Amino acid sequence: MTADTLPICLTCGTQYAAPRPDCPICEDERQYVPPTGQAWTDLATLRAGEHRGVVREQGPGLVGVGCEPRFAIGQRALLVRAKSGNFLWDCAAYLDDALVARIRELGGITGIAISHPHYYTTMVDWAHTFDVPIHLHENDQQWIGRPDPSVRLWSGTTNRLAEDLTLINLGVHFAGGTVLHWRDGADGAGALLSGDIVQVIPDRNFVGFMYSYPNLIPERPSVVRRAAEMLSDYRFETIHGAWWDSVVPADGQDVVQRSAKRYLEHVRD
Repeated sequence: MTADTLPICLTCGTQYAAPRPDCPICEDERQYVPPTGQAWTDLATLRAGEHRGVVREQGPGLVGVGCEPRFAIGQRALLVRAKSGNFLWDCAAYLDDALVARIRELGGITGIAISHPHYYTTMVDWAHTFDVPIHLHENDQQWIGRPDPSVRLWSGTTNRLAEDLTLINLGVHFAGGTVLHWRDGADGAGALLSGDIVQVIPDRNFVGFMYSYPNLIPERPSVVRRAAEMLSDYRFETIHGAWWDSVVPADGQDVVQRSAKRYLEHVRD
């Protein structure tokens, strides 16, 4: 079995190191196995079908990377064009030669970090292709479907990847749920890249916090309270979520704090 034929869950996009009957990530209460049952694909099949890579701007110094039509959960990754070097935040399952060439044209990447297990997808293929490490929080180690030396586990609440890039373990959604603070993002005003750990919602005056999005399980108040307290130490104007054009364009720090306050007024320990 080659890398491009390793099984990928059709529902969540997670790639596994060998065939198996189940997807542990989908069987977890934060995700789901569809009524039609567990189903699989692989990169070779996706490449032979209608999917194509998509690369387009998502903000100053941020390039979205994903595919069309939508696959699995449907998130797009973000290529952060930081002074310290291009960095890939989160991961999308689809990867082909044309997408690799386009990213190399933009300067390649120096590393990968992922907010939570729903977006691990084909992270090892990405790491091997660009010869870079993957930074994951150790609290989510159990969800790694394809163990590999490229995975570097980190611990604690923060991991300073470079002078301008810091990972922050908020623990929302998953115990290892992480956001990326880009100090120089938003033209120097600061940007928070949040995946769906801090969820950009249709009302851009607020953000959301959930333990499970598809199954509508709210996050524990103590976790939201701690996350808001941790983020109060960081300056950021914009918040970039997990999907195309999911952006809080201004007052990001205030948006997080008033959203947490509203949440805690509605949900009690």
